[in-house]
Amino acid sequence: MQKAISFFALALVVTSCVKEVNPVVDGLDKSYLSGQGVFVINEGNFRAGNGSLSFFAYDSAKLYNNVFMEANRRPLGDIPYSMGFFGGKAYIVVNNSGKIEVVNRNNMKSMATISGLDSPRYIAFVSDSKAYVTSLFSDSVTIIDLSSNAISGYINIKKTSESILTLYSTAYVASWTGGNKIMVINTATDQVTDSIEVGYEPESMVLDWNETLWVLCNGGWQREHFAELIGIDTRTNEIVKRLRFPSIDDSPTCLQIDSDGRMLYFLNNGVRRMSIYDESLPSQILIPQLGHLFYKIGINPFNNEIFVTDAVDYVSKGKLIRYRNSGALISEYEAGIIPGTICFKEFTDSTTE
Repeated sequence: MQKAISFFALALVVTSCVKEVNPVVDGLDKSYLSGQGVFVINEGNFRAGNGSLSFFAYDSAKLYNNVFMEANRRPLGDIPYSMGFFGGKAYIVVNNSGKIEVVNRNNMKSMATISGLDSPRYIAFVSDSKAYVTSLFSDSVTIIDLSSNAISGYINIKKTSESILTLYSTAYVASWTGGNKIMVINTATDQVTDSIEVGYEPESMVLDWNETLWVLCNGGWQREHFAELIGIDTRTNEIVKRLRFPSIDDSPTCLQIDSDGRMLYFLNNGVRRMSIYDESLPSQILIPQLGHLFYKIGINPFNNEIFVTDAVDYVSKGKLIRYRNSGALISEYEAGIIPGTICFKEFTDSTTE
């Protein structure tokens, strides 16, 4: 079983930057997919079926668009939302199409399609033969048999679910829409063993170096509750830190963590960074939006570079923007429509939410 950890951290406003040329390539030889790089899941327009997959190759410093379409000569689907790696495969969760595309991680060739899912969001691998999939609309977490690529059961958590992380034989599931709990599941028995009351609408989670579970609660899209950042001791499932955002208008998203597991990052009117040891939330912005519409963020687990997607206007093609860990701009690239979740393809698998 793999231990899922994502990564993020305190803030300095960056006022100078260097912008490089941004080559974007479609339809070339697929050997670039076998190297290290960054996948960007472009959600596309709702019900338009124009979601796509892009890949930034470190060797060439180029962004390759439409890599699933180029490999399989068919569209990826309606609102691809997240991606997970396991073994030699990549699992692309396609939300509004109700499916998961299983592909070879090194060439994106289709190997199987898992269908019949109810608005799937994220996948977590809990053993060599089993995965869990969360759902935006269903009150259950779906169990996937990885050997047959089929649904094998359900775990009723009595709430819709969003992000999911695994630690040893435990899965932590955020009950997102209208919820305020983290559901704790024993992955050996597929039973809910506990629930942890947190802030309103927990939308993203990470684990730090000390196995503290950090939960970002955005307060709801109608801003009816204050957003909160909460730390949970996974040994006791007790809350050990609770930081409330100062304004009801704060709407933080996409919690991540750095490769050392000590610095947290999230989006809130720009990129914010803080230490897990800080007793207050960051007041400064590390990377201001400066006319962009930041949508998702990812921290490279090998060099801590910061990648941010820009949704632009949620209609036209967006951008992938690459920054140094200092916040200095390296380059930006044209991606697909509504570029979202960022997934790092390295020698060790790592995925951001």
